[in-house]
Amino acid sequence: MGFFRVVAAQARKSSDAFVHYTQFSQNTYILILAIVVGIAGGFVSIGFRWLIKYFERFTLNGAGGTLELLTSLPLYWKILLPVAGGLIVGPLVYFFAREAKGHGVPEVMQAIALKNGVIRPRVVAVKSVASAITLSTGGSVGQEGPIIQIGSALGSTIGQLLKVSPDRLKILVGCGAAAGIAATFNAPIAGAFFALEVILGNFAIASFSPIVISSVLATVISRAFLGSSPIFVVPHYSLISSWEIPIYMGLGIVCGFIAVAFIVTLHTSEKLFDRLKMPDYLKTPLGAIALGFIFIAFPHVFGGGYQTIELAMNGNLVWYLLLALIFVKLAATSITLGSGGSGGIFAPSLFLGAVAGGTFGNLVNYLFPRVTAGSGAYAMVGMGAVVAGATHAPITSILILFEMTNDYKIILPLMIACTIATIIARKLKEDSIYTVKLTARGISLNQGREEIIMKSFTVGDLMKSDVPTIEECTRLNKLIKIFMENQEPYYYVITGDNQLLGSLSTHDVKNILSEDHELANLVIARDLMVAAQAMVTPATTLADCMDEFERVESEHLPVIEGQNSRKLIGYVSRKDIFKLYNREILRKDVLGVKYIREFGSEKRRNLITLPKEFKVEFLPAPDSFVGKTIKDLDIRARYHVTILAVKKKLSDITLTSEMPDPEKIIETGDILVVAGKDNQVEKLRRISIRSKAKAE
Repeated sequence: MGFFRVVAAQARKSSDAFVHYTQFSQNTYILILAIVVGIAGGFVSIGFRWLIKYFERFTLNGAGGTLELLTSLPLYWKILLPVAGGLIVGPLVYFFAREAKGHGVPEVMQAIALKNGVIRPRVVAVKSVASAITLSTGGSVGQEGPIIQIGSALGSTIGQLLKVSPDRLKILVGCGAAAGIAATFNAPIAGAFFALEVILGNFAIASFSPIVISSVLATVISRAFLGSSPIFVVPHYSLISSWEIPIYMGLGIVCGFIAVAFIVTLHTSEKLFDRLKMPDYLKTPLGAIALGFIFIAFPHVFGGGYQTIELAMNGNLVWYLLLALIFVKLAATSITLGSGGSGGIFAPSLFLGAVAGGTFGNLVNYLFPRVTAGSGAYAMVGMGAVVAGATHAPITSILILFEMTNDYKIILPLMIACTIATIIARKLKEDSIYTVKLTARGISLNQGREEIIMKSFTVGDLMKSDVPTIEECTRLNKLIKIFMENQEPYYYVITGDNQLLGSLSTHDVKNILSEDHELANLVIARDLMVAAQAMVTPATTLADCMDEFERVESEHLPVIEGQNSRKLIGYVSRKDIFKLYNREILRKDVLGVKYIREFGSEKRRNLITLPKEFKVEFLPAPDSFVGKTIKDLDIRARYHVTILAVKKKLSDITLTSEMPDPEKIIETGDILVVAGKDNQVEKLRRISIRSKAKAE
């Protein structure tokens, strides 16, 4: 690890010197990095294919997964082969990089949404080996998903080594994904649009240029070593009649349903395997046993199944086999990925589209022979339609099928079928095959960063257990005494066994003071309280908690033990939620300094960001700081932290362009916004806590 740290440090120094010497703007710099990622992504894609072939030398004698070879394998080998792969892949993923489990794209999307594009470098190695072994031992997956995650991790690693800003790190992740898709499918346009439409979720100009450059260069590298032929040999195709367009719309509807079935089946399989009470690394070989029995009857679903896809496109499979393969492929892919195998869903989606389209084509060709093309044409269009429905990415699907087949004649039916399939799939299932896993984790990419933060924390993270309470039978004269002797603005009214009834505030007690004093011995707390209208549990997210705050217009809410219990265990305040929100926004945002350099009439913007091991925290000023200036305290030398701001209250805290005045005198109640390494900030926090406790 020391060697890699030295290399990383040297790379950063070289990068900084290069940018300084050439006086490049940040836009030019990111384009140069996009070139590096694109070239590296092209070579990584070639290396990944070579790795698959290398492992096939041990599993299939280097002959590849042809149907003839797979059919001739002994029965025991069809079962032992995937089991052997599972025994290796399960522990490899579990102990070294759990992000490599499954098809990987959701992990890339999560890194973009929540981690500013940071992906661990080890994912490149673990994902490559795990996916290559899975594919070469029969895992019913594709090589496209792995190369997306590998390329993304490569782009992220390069960006992290050179300390680029989070916004540009995300772009480099997209560049890596685009390079992987482009090199794998020999499809530069589709690669770029996949990264923009699926990975980044936007077509911003700042992202577009670097991603296109990476995609093109990766394709150039791939074509230089592997040739420029399309990935599939496509038969001659022509639109027989304009009446075929409504028929292709029908195919889009069918493929939309199949895409939803794929999403649901895969997600259900993942949940079922997750519930098994056994180590995760043993679930992979368990799933492989079931996969082996499937291979005995249907060797067509071995690996990516490209040969079966070509047979379907050429109309060389009978309709009943095509129909059966829809269900068999759904099961095989779901078992492979659900049990912990590593691979992509692109090839399975293409497979499902080909066999579903072939089945549909056989039917309409039988019913309307004069106005329909052969089943192979419908197989081609079905491939794109299922991919569109499963990924909710029609533009990418249209382009990738167009580039893969290299046939413009297919574009009209392809456009209509992909669009219809996407509409149907979105209507039936809000999540795509990529986002369904993220939604299960409580992450929605349709939300802003603020909402993601609020759904990432629960009331249990903030609740206070020292609840101010009053028993329901407390008499008025005692209530008055309690409120006069304490500073609490409110109390919760409870029964003898701590069951919540309502709340009582100073205002509620004052209202009765003007009444007859004889009531003092008659009125009890229960008579004056306001019945509890809103309650939360420790598991309630802060987003839902804020909805409750807005509904009852309160500054605090009682926390009860559970939905079926009214036992009071704490309370949560609106102020504490705002405090956490402000802190997390600062932590997750681009914590850096923007500056402008002028060269004659030209201005160039640059960004310096804080290292990722730094944190930002809000700390009440300790008593020992009060009355002294920031300069006098010499906080940076004494505590190794930097003061970003000094404010009177949390709601005033924003990241401004001005640093605090060194001559500013710290006053009682000031809040310090400090940045530094975790251990140093925590040291100062402890001083602040001790000071507060002493004051109380």
